[in-house]
Amino acid sequence: MLNSLLNRIALFSVVTFGIFMAMGCGRLLYRLHTPAPVGVVPNPLELPLVQDDFLWHQVVDVVDDYFRIQRESPVLNRPGLVMEGRLDTSYQAGATVLEPWRKNSTHGFERWQSTLQSIRRRATVFVRPSPAGYSVEVVVQKELEDVDRSLDATEGVAATRHDGTIDRAINTLNYQPITLGWIPLGRDVSLEQVILQDIADRVTQADSPKLGHP
Repeated sequence: MLNSLLNRIALFSVVTFGIFMAMGCGRLLYRLHTPAPVGVVPNPLELPLVQDDFLWHQVVDVVDDYFRIQRESPVLNRPGLVMEGRLDTSYQAGATVLEPWRKNSTHGFERWQSTLQSIRRRATVFVRPSPAGYSVEVVVQKELEDVDRSLDATEGVAATRHDGTIDRAINTLNYQPITLGWIPLGRDVSLEQVILQDIADRVTQADSPKLGHP
């Protein structure tokens, strides 16, 4: 009786695993956990005419919630002085499902991919003055780590030599994979949309009145 029950459990596990793999792990996780987008904003995004320092402070404050800012050149839009603004961030490892407080991976496929793979991102923001206001463009680049072998793999790590040469390697089995480089995966459009919508809300929506004031 016990053996029959165990066989049924094992068969059910194998069938479930097969269905899961057939559907595709990434696709299934994406369908189950990625909410439908509420709205899509254009990138670059056109914003109304406001004070240049106010707009730049909003851009910096928003991007700082997602990345560490490396360098910035503020936008200038004043009589006789017009200059494009640019903000660059450092590379940052993708936020995983175990790090809900980090925001540089959107919910769904992107966060699961950053959990199961070594993913890093960086952002570049351009703010260009225009006749009607400003044009804000957000570019988020995503890259995948390229290593020489899998984590904790032992193939090719320790090999016994038979040519008489002295091998002084110590604890070779504990060596971690070596990073060969980073493979570009293109742009993270979902994170670009989140950052753009956050900037637009801060610039276009009026602050709510404080308690006790009309």
